[in-house]
Amino acid sequence: MDKVYIKNVSVNYHSVSAETKALKNISFKVPDGDFVSIVGPSGCGKSTLLNIIAGLLKPSSGEVFIDNILVKGVSPKIGYMFQKDNLFQWLSVWDNVALGLKIKKELNDKTKQKIEELLEKYDLKDFKDHHPNELSGGMRQRVALIRTLVLDPEVLLLDEPFSALDYQTRLNVGSEICEIIKTECKTAIMVTHDIAEAVSISKRVIVLSKRPATLKKDVKITLPDVSPIKRRECPDFSLYFNDVWKEMDINEG
Repeated sequence: MDKVYIKNVSVNYHSVSAETKALKNISFKVPDGDFVSIVGPSGCGKSTLLNIIAGLLKPSSGEVFIDNILVKGVSPKIGYMFQKDNLFQWLSVWDNVALGLKIKKELNDKTKQKIEELLEKYDLKDFKDHHPNELSGGMRQRVALIRTLVLDPEVLLLDEPFSALDYQTRLNVGSEICEIIKTECKTAIMVTHDIAEAVSISKRVIVLSKRPATLKKDVKITLPDVSPIKRRECPDFSLYFNDVWKEMDINEG
């Protein structure tokens, strides 16, 4: 079953003097439970596409469907993780996780129990009274993810979620986050500049061209079902990496 369907999406930006075409007739489907990454040259519109899927931005033409229902605004089925964890420094881990529930006026005994369960499940229970500045970068990202998961979204959108981390932490946290998303049975769409990250984490990699971005290639990844770090050690990993790399318009034009 297709969880997300992006159908002929185009985006044009208008100014007083000109029109800029950002995305052009992009279509692809994401089955329920899949992890899909979107890569492409800088400035090609990857994050714009993510914002359209989230319902934060309306396309100039085309449509997005979630569970065959047209997206007309922000959907409660969508959870969004940004480049920065956006944790509030003056709030504890527990209060940061609970913030969305408080805003939605859904913080009750049942959801409080869910917060406790998620914090314990992902090794943050002992840190629930700590503040963000007392946590490592990787732990902060886990807190940000749990804050999203506690709202029970069905689709997770991740916009360069590990880019602020150093390389070693990025590898470990990417593996952790991937495992959490898999355990929670979520559908995920991630934007990244890192081809190795995309190949190691995803079931498919969507390659966009330079602006105006079109869907240049849809690469299915059939590496073994092991951790992203272990996937990087597989013999076929470099083949997928090269397959994606050669489609990137890095050195063209």
